[in-house]
Amino acid sequence: MKSRDPILLFSTRILRLFAYGSLSVILALYLVETGLTERTIGLLFSLTLAGDAGISLWLTTSADRIGRKRMLLLGSLLMILAGVVFLLTHNLFLLTAAAIIGVISPSGNEIGPFLSIEQAALSQLVPDKQRTKIFAWYNLSGSFATATGALVGGWLAKILQSNGWNTLDSYRFILSGYAMAGVFLFILFINLSPAIEVPAGTTAVRRTLGLHKSRRVVTHLSALFALDAFAGGLIIQSLMAYWFHLRFGVDEAVLGSLFFVANILAGLSALLAVRLAAKIGLINTMVFTHIPSSLLLILVPLMPNLPLAIVALLARFSISQMDVPTRQSYTLAVVAPDERSAASGVTSIARSVGAAISPTLGGFLISIPALFSVPFFLCGGLKILYDLLLYRSFKTQKPPEEQT
Repeated sequence: MKSRDPILLFSTRILRLFAYGSLSVILALYLVETGLTERTIGLLFSLTLAGDAGISLWLTTSADRIGRKRMLLLGSLLMILAGVVFLLTHNLFLLTAAAIIGVISPSGNEIGPFLSIEQAALSQLVPDKQRTKIFAWYNLSGSFATATGALVGGWLAKILQSNGWNTLDSYRFILSGYAMAGVFLFILFINLSPAIEVPAGTTAVRRTLGLHKSRRVVTHLSALFALDAFAGGLIIQSLMAYWFHLRFGVDEAVLGSLFFVANILAGLSALLAVRLAAKIGLINTMVFTHIPSSLLLILVPLMPNLPLAIVALLARFSISQMDVPTRQSYTLAVVAPDERSAASGVTSIARSVGAAISPTLGGFLISIPALFSVPFFLCGGLKILYDLLLYRSFKTQKPPEEQT
C-alpha cells in the first residue's frame, strides 16, 4: 500500500457508517414524532434515495476527470447540509428538498458518492490479488461501525428520555451528531494525497458517464444491481425497525441492540467471503450465499414470536453481506483503471435508482394491517430472481485473478 491514504479511507468509512447506523434506528420514529404518516415517510425515503442517485451520478462519473478528493469533499458538505435541515425543520417541502440534494441515509447503508470513489482509490493502492480482501475488511469495518452506531443511537435516545428529555429532542440530538460527522469527514478528506487520483498520462478517449470500453458490461451489471436494490428497498433498516416496533412493541433500545448484533454478523460474513471466493470464484460466492439469505428474510414475518423472528433475522444477516465485497471487487476487476470511479458510481447509482421507488411501496404496505409483512416476501423473492439472472449472465466472465 502507498502512504497513509488507506488508513484515512478506512477512517472515513467507519465514521460515516457509524453516523448512518445511529440515524437509521430513530429516523422513521423521529419523522412519525414530527407528525408525518407512514406513507409520507416512505415517499420521503424514496425521494432521499432518488436525490442521492442524481447527485452521486454526477459526482462519481466526474471524479476520475475532475478529481476524486474534490468530489469526496463536496459529498461531505452535502451530508452536513442534509443533517442540518432534517434537524431544524419539520416542513415537508424543506425536508424533501434536503432529501433530494443532500446526503442522508434512511437505511443505515452507504449513500452518496463516497463508496464508489473510495473503492476506486483503494483498488488503485493495492494489487489485484489483495483487492477482494481489502474490500472485505473495508466492508467489515463499515458493518461494525453501522452496528455500533445503531446500538449507540438506540440506547442514547432511551437514556436521554429516561433523564427528562422529551422524545423529539432526544432524536434531534442524534441528528445533530449526524451533521457533525459530515464536518469530521471533510477534515479527514482534506488530508488525502494525490496517490488516490487517476495516474497521470491516461489517454483521452470519448466517454459516456465516464465509461468507454466497459460500457456494455457496466450497463448489464447495473440493470441487475438495480433489481437487487429495488428488492432491498422494500424493507430497508428504518422500515424493518418500525415493523418490529409495530409487530412486537420493541422499543428503541432493543432495536438498537438488535441491529447492533445484526450488523456485526453482516460484517463478519463479508470477511468470510474472501476465503470462499478464493475457492469458488467471485460470481459463485455472490449467488450461492445470497439465495439462502433471501430465503431467511422471507421466514422472518412467518415466525410466531419475537425470539424466533430475531433468530431468523440474525441468521439472515450472518450471510447477507458475503456478496457485497465480491460484487464490488468483481465490478472494479472487469473495467479499466481509468473507469473505476465511473463504473463503481454508475452501478451504485443503478442501485440507488432501484431502491428509490420501493420504500414508498414498502411504507404503503406496512401502513395496511393486512399487508404489513408483504415487503419481506417481495424482497426475498425478487432477490432470488436477481441471483439467478446474475449467474446466467456472468458465470463465464472471470476477473483477472481467476484467469490464471
